[in-house]
Amino acid sequence: MIRTEERPTAEGRATAEGRESGPQDPAGGGEFVLTFHCPDSLGIVQSVADFLLRQECYIVDLKQFGDRTAGHFFMRVHFASTGGTAAVEQLRDSFAPLAGQWSMDWRLERHDRKQRILVMVSKYDHCLNDLLVRARNGELPVEIAAVVSNHADLEGLAAWHGVPFHHIPVTPETKAEAEAKLLGLVDDYDVELVVLARYMQVLSDSATARLAGRAINIHHSFLPSFKGAKPYHQAHERGVKTVGATAHYVNSELDEGPIIAQQVIEVDHTYTPADLVSVGKDAECKALTNAVRWHAEGRIILSGNRTVILR
Repeated sequence: MIRTEERPTAEGRATAEGRESGPQDPAGGGEFVLTFHCPDSLGIVQSVADFLLRQECYIVDLKQFGDRTAGHFFMRVHFASTGGTAAVEQLRDSFAPLAGQWSMDWRLERHDRKQRILVMVSKYDHCLNDLLVRARNGELPVEIAAVVSNHADLEGLAAWHGVPFHHIPVTPETKAEAEAKLLGLVDDYDVELVVLARYMQVLSDSATARLAGRAINIHHSFLPSFKGAKPYHQAHERGVKTVGATAHYVNSELDEGPIIAQQVIEVDHTYTPADLVSVGKDAECKALTNAVRWHAEGRIILSGNRTVILR
């Protein structure tokens, strides 16, 4: 059973600008998201609905999926308190016995809560810039706590957005020390998700184990056909007809983690290598943005080496 405690930094945050608050209290605590999975059985949905009724809450949105092959059930419920006075801690305590009854792996959070993320990047700036702008504008339910890079090139971009920048060079001799610094920053900044936004270094097995289920990477979908520093140029030489990108959770197998989001864009023989690079950047930004949003909104549930995304 998993119960994720609320981060102190999220206390008292208001809803995103322009969003209707409905029955929420002034602290924004009147709407919540419950996400869980458990062995499939009759009566799960009714039990959850009855619980919400007893708590004087109503359902705003509900998504569910029953994997009949695996005999497993997945569900995400966005609900609101009719009086706007419910507290997330009280709801968690009240829900725990029901979760135990159905052997649920679950989490319950405030709907307006922003996840704290740390973005890792090397020299390519397109994915980092897209995340910074969307977080700043409230389009993503995240707070970028820090940017970490093995190069100093993008320090100015992070500074313009008021985000702390940490330059941690990586060489074969200093890799262990660099990763220790990275994991220290994850703890110091109370980070919930690490985003590899074109970070051109491979994390060690120990680091990926430490960040299991909370590290997302983006790469071009030409892998494994076009490996190396210039995959788009290789793709041009082969006359590809699509350009794509894949966002996935990081694990010990290089670029083989559970897939979260993919983007594919059609191209043709008129595209130059520079055109393919440009289109590829768009695909990478879109796939990564979707993956980060769905993770932060509690829409992704890991199921082995697959993901169930309740959109």
